[in-house]
Amino acid sequence: MIKYKRILLKLSGEALMGKKGYGIDETKLTEYTQQISEINKMGVEIGIVIGGGNIFRGLSGTKKGFDRIKGDYMGMLATVINGLAIQSALEQIGTTARLFTAISMTPVGTHFNEHEAVYALQNGEVAIFTFGTGNPYFTTDTAASLRAIQIKAEVLLKGTRVDGVYSADPEKDKSALKFEEISFDEVLARQLQVMDLTAFTLCMENNLPILVFDMNTKGNLKKIVSGSKIGTIVKN
Repeated sequence: MIKYKRILLKLSGEALMGKKGYGIDETKLTEYTQQISEINKMGVEIGIVIGGGNIFRGLSGTKKGFDRIKGDYMGMLATVINGLAIQSALEQIGTTARLFTAISMTPVGTHFNEHEAVYALQNGEVAIFTFGTGNPYFTTDTAASLRAIQIKAEVLLKGTRVDGVYSADPEKDKSALKFEEISFDEVLARQLQVMDLTAFTLCMENNLPILVFDMNTKGNLKKIVSGSKIGTIVKN
């Protein structure tokens, strides 16, 4: 039984580093794409937004002297590299995937159009959305929220290395409490870091639930779309 028919999966670029500390760890890439392929074969329609922090992060670049706008464009280009890696890895295991870019980048990918993206999803293709929103000053979290709304996803799944939303950073505070469910309003009141404020507000205003979970535990993705209570759900 499938609980979520259409999802948007947000992955951080850093997640692809694995143990390498930079770039793309082929083992981690394979682990992720196998999980994605598994739920695709179950009939789940999957959109993906991947960050670029494993290659270049715009904000950190400004601290090293890069112009903010150029730095952000460099970061957005990094998401395209990661998207191509995911597309290639999926195709190698027999899962059809289409890469979309927020600006025209023929022949790298298809210029994003929500109707074309939905058509791809309905045809069983995994849709990979890259180059952020196409604009500087916006994070890939915001791009994930925007694309999720545009494709009418039922939920935004934020895959992280933490298994949910906590009252404090569990890596720093061992007494931090995990929430199974929490409202948008309470996240704001507690000033918890789920997504950046622009992305979070987009989800809240469009009634799009956010599910934060540990992507590094194999099988979690399948359990979530099958209805198991994994991670933390944030909703109105």
